[in-house]
Amino acid sequence: MMAMYLTSSLLHKGHKVFGVDKQSNEFVGTNPNYNFVQCEITDKDTISGILSANRFDTVVHLACTVDNDLESFITDEEMKDSKLADKYLYSAASDAGVTAFVLLSTTQVYGVVKGREPIRETTPEKGSSNYVDMKLLSEKMLFKETKKSDMIPVVARVAPIYTADYTQNLRDRVYDPKEDVAFVIKDGEYGFTFCCLFNMIDFINGIVAKPSGRYDGIYNVCDTRPTTAREIVDYERAHHRIGAVIQKSITGISLPIGKQRAKTDYRYVDFANLLANWNYDNTKAQRISTFRWKLSNTK
Repeated sequence: MMAMYLTSSLLHKGHKVFGVDKQSNEFVGTNPNYNFVQCEITDKDTISGILSANRFDTVVHLACTVDNDLESFITDEEMKDSKLADKYLYSAASDAGVTAFVLLSTTQVYGVVKGREPIRETTPEKGSSNYVDMKLLSEKMLFKETKKSDMIPVVARVAPIYTADYTQNLRDRVYDPKEDVAFVIKDGEYGFTFCCLFNMIDFINGIVAKPSGRYDGIYNVCDTRPTTAREIVDYERAHHRIGAVIQKSITGISLPIGKQRAKTDYRYVDFANLLANWNYDNTKAQRISTFRWKLSNTK
């Protein structure tokens, strides 16, 4: 999903795009600026060959992401595949003279944060799950590789993605699977940080456009302000994707699944933290793009 939208945007701006994925797509054979090879991310020889045979300005690593191509449950095998892919991919890109390497990571690396201070890129990483471990290792390996090369590392810690049609991440915050019902606590004015897919795409376009000066490092890529539970409920109702909504008190909230599954389930929502109102600061990323998209104007 994310790669398809990004490819469309890059082609529209006149860039030449080389896509690699385990399945074909609708762009194959339709645009002279688009080349494509179908293979698994673990196919070292094929992907390394593509990198060495071409001169790429930017590589965007969208593989091994939940909303892109993995299920909600992250297995040990998927973590192993991600590590194997990263091990050769960063090195091959560096050897091929790639200018910038963009890695899609996650805001889940910050875990449960105490206090009301905005969560910045300098906030300690305290997340604990298979997905967090996988992404933190990917980040670490990228920075290690680029220490000895001129390739610029860009880590985009992206909040849960949504579009007008893909709202799974939003609904997870207002739906109790145990009672099979949507809900809000009191008036629903508590919020969550998400990322409209087009904010992420605008950010990557900004990196591709090569802003002046050094722009390496970690960026929080997310909507500029949190989306409230009430906004989610109203939006889903307007699109006829949600039925009855009940009002609950915080003491009446039941956990959706056992906490022992939080380690492997990417979509685990700890209802005990619903009212935390964490705010992720994307000020650094705003130097690259405007982050103009939000739930009310997404498409």
